[in-house]
Amino acid sequence: MVEERAYWLAWTQISGIGPVLLRRLHQHFGNLSTAWQATKTELAAVEGFGVQTLEKVVKQRSHLHPAQLLSQHQQENPHFWTPADADYPRLLLETPSPPPVLYYRGEIDLLENAGQKPLVAVVGTRQPSEYGIRWTRQISTALAQNGFTVVSGMAEGIDTETHSATIKAGGRTLAVLGTGVDVIYPHKNRDLYHQILGAGLVLSEYPAKTPPDRQHFPRRNRIIAGLSRAILVIEAPLKSGALITATYANDFGRDVYALPGRLDDYPSQGCLKLISQGASLIFRELDELLTMLGAVPKLDAVTTSPPPEKLMPTLSPQMQQIIDAIACDTLSFDAIVHKTGNPASSVSSVLLQLELMGLISQLPGMRYQKS
Repeated sequence: MVEERAYWLAWTQISGIGPVLLRRLHQHFGNLSTAWQATKTELAAVEGFGVQTLEKVVKQRSHLHPAQLLSQHQQENPHFWTPADADYPRLLLETPSPPPVLYYRGEIDLLENAGQKPLVAVVGTRQPSEYGIRWTRQISTALAQNGFTVVSGMAEGIDTETHSATIKAGGRTLAVLGTGVDVIYPHKNRDLYHQILGAGLVLSEYPAKTPPDRQHFPRRNRIIAGLSRAILVIEAPLKSGALITATYANDFGRDVYALPGRLDDYPSQGCLKLISQGASLIFRELDELLTMLGAVPKLDAVTTSPPPEKLMPTLSPQMQQIIDAIACDTLSFDAIVHKTGNPASSVSSVLLQLELMGLISQLPGMRYQKS
């Protein structure tokens, strides 16, 4: 029997099929192996599958053999996760566009993947001021010394200072790359790259030997935001990758913090904008920041279902709506979307949260029932 992860890999080889469409395919059919066998008519029922996309699928799918593709791919890319794998990062999986294939090198910490160890991203400009560098080092050191895993993108500037300070403080750090995990960019960070491998992970959605591409870096920012429970923006101009990361963080329901700067400082303009939009301030006393970050709940492993009557008062309106929809029956994912009238991506995220809370359980075939 062909592994389900082989189909996640195979679907990525079809042009025009990205993370969002793959998530919709999975939600519609329950698994990608079933989707792989679906007819053109059946695929047309999935949102986003227009005429051109369907033609590409029918034409290209016939030349792909998932089991063979997986075997060949593993020769150059021995270490990767797909959403079919139990160790795929749970926080990333709840986002609307999780990478279908997530490559990694370094030392794995399964508590991080399970959402039980807090990950905090520190991002910022490639051209920081002395002020930005000083605070990046102080904040990264404090995070490392207090048990947080620090995430960044290994770019020049704030990212480099983040990883370096974390490692120097004896902490663990994750670098999300816009290249293959075996490609060091910028090359001046080759020593830092090898240090990260010994003190954490490098991650990427791009296969081995993928060179730098300007389009890759904004896309990888969604992974930084998706992995992390909170994002700290140190210095960022109004047009910067750090603000893209913050935008993704807001979309994913993550906490966003920004370091304030002078009104006439160019590197601080993005941070000031974030603060005006509701981002939390990073204060001089880092103990307050650490306290706030420590209050971010981790994803505990669900062992027994908590009493629903204790949790119901804290449910959001959308959570309550979904609980009510399946209160007396077992429903498929599509039926829940239809019954509630909410977007599929939003329903998927809420279902995952309810499942982690022990209020619902998932059955084979993407069907859900109240616990």
